[in-house]
Amino acid sequence: MKQYHDLCTYILENGEQRKDRTGVGTIGVFGYQMRFNLQQGFPLLTTKHTSFKLVASELLWFLKGDTNVQTLVRQNNNIWNEWAFENWVASDEYQGPDMTNFGIRATQDADFKVHYDKEMTTFIERLKVDDSFAAKYGELGPVYGRQWRAWEGKDGQIIDQIQNVISSLKQSPHSRRHIVTAWNPAEVDEMALPPCHSFMQFYVQGDKLSCQLYQRSADVFLGVPFNIASYALLVHLIAQETNLEVGEFVHTFGDAHLYLNHLEQVNELLSREPKKLPEIQLSSKSIFDMELEDIQLIGYESHPRIHAEIAV
Repeated sequence: MKQYHDLCTYILENGEQRKDRTGVGTIGVFGYQMRFNLQQGFPLLTTKHTSFKLVASELLWFLKGDTNVQTLVRQNNNIWNEWAFENWVASDEYQGPDMTNFGIRATQDADFKVHYDKEMTTFIERLKVDDSFAAKYGELGPVYGRQWRAWEGKDGQIIDQIQNVISSLKQSPHSRRHIVTAWNPAEVDEMALPPCHSFMQFYVQGDKLSCQLYQRSADVFLGVPFNIASYALLVHLIAQETNLEVGEFVHTFGDAHLYLNHLEQVNELLSREPKKLPEIQLSSKSIFDMELEDIQLIGYESHPRIHAEIAV
């Protein structure tokens, strides 16, 4: 994963410090590209532990067209909880302590974080067991899964972009229109979080499938290792579905940034030596029937996890 280390180093050496919506502040650059040859191993970061289970369960959630966090929390995947929690604490039904600007306050106030963690735990446990509560407060709006699998077009026409791109790859592999977009201007304001990884294009050369992602905004320390692994896994899944081998994953960035409260952790990561990349093993199921147990990560060895607070 030298490519990822090079990105972090490039930002540290060339980045501009900027204010951001979280109040934490970032150092970042605009415009950067990494390339990963998927024939050389699965690009899961090894210089800090990265949970493949979280990556795979989130991707399957997208592919099923799901937009409710209940599915994820039942698999102990909590990476989308903050946005659903925001729905809950802003409601008239919420009777707990004041959670205004909880994302910023939880990173700056240790006493507040105790209350925040307690309220979040209560929220997650209720989401798991209370379907009506989850339907009301676990819904994130028309985020990735909706756009990928059920984009609403003219006159209510539903467009399944993933199915369409698989069909086009099979029928016309050399087409220049193998595109899936999550950035829907008509619905972006209804989304809990506007799509960061917003546009992808597939490309066939010989018997190999490649994918290029355009990511408009990238939290390089926490988010990007997940994004790399997620789209690499998507290439594996679609390659199997279309009877192709995997080629490259090309990762193109708009605003690529490191939060200022992550810089110590970034330097710790850069001091570590990357380990051998693992491999992916898939069951023979269709991409649309895949479950978590159908995707196996083989030979993953990493350095210890590095803790860092998410900026919400």
